[in-house]
Amino acid sequence: MKSVLKDDSSGHDWWHIHRVRKLALLIGKSEDADLFLVELAALLHDIDDWKLVGNMDEKQKAKSWLLSCGIDHQLAERICGVIEGVSFKGAGVNTSTNDLVCRVLQDADRLDAIGAIGIARTFAYGGSRGRGIYDPEIPPELHTDFENYKKSTTPTINHFYEKLLLLKDQMQTKMGRSLAEQRHEYMLRFLDQFYAEWNGEQI
Repeated sequence: MKSVLKDDSSGHDWWHIHRVRKLALLIGKSEDADLFLVELAALLHDIDDWKLVGNMDEKQKAKSWLLSCGIDHQLAERICGVIEGVSFKGAGVNTSTNDLVCRVLQDADRLDAIGAIGIARTFAYGGSRGRGIYDPEIPPELHTDFENYKKSTTPTINHFYEKLLLLKDQMQTKMGRSLAEQRHEYMLRFLDQFYAEWNGEQI
């Protein structure tokens, strides 16, 4: 994963994987999840992500790599199934799951999308896609399906309302909910500061 993602500048680089892996193992231990599955899924969770893969027909890298390492075909399918369920797909799309490993990885991945690092990653991603920082004349949109969410080209600040500020209430583990509280509050403080500076106000 270091070699595959070493040149990424969209916030989905190796260090994102590294942080998610650590968080997933921490949450996984607290939930008594299968840590072998948690760790493999965490390491591979972005290799086939739609944001990084131009051709959707190429979305077999995780499975191919697992099979090349001698992982049983059924286990490889299991891990890929977990990965498939991780991504946020729009405000109106329910991605909750009964799969414990997927719940753990979802929370870990989404925790890295909020707080100080989440803010940095959001602007990195927006810049990598040529998006502006903010336009007060373009309101946020709560996407009701995955296709519209993928097509969105709104300014980066809108992404806070279209995704980041929604994640706290979507956490599915006890530790995930606890860690999300502080990161959520940090984003609210950032937005207060951002709007004050944008409007030339004191705060």
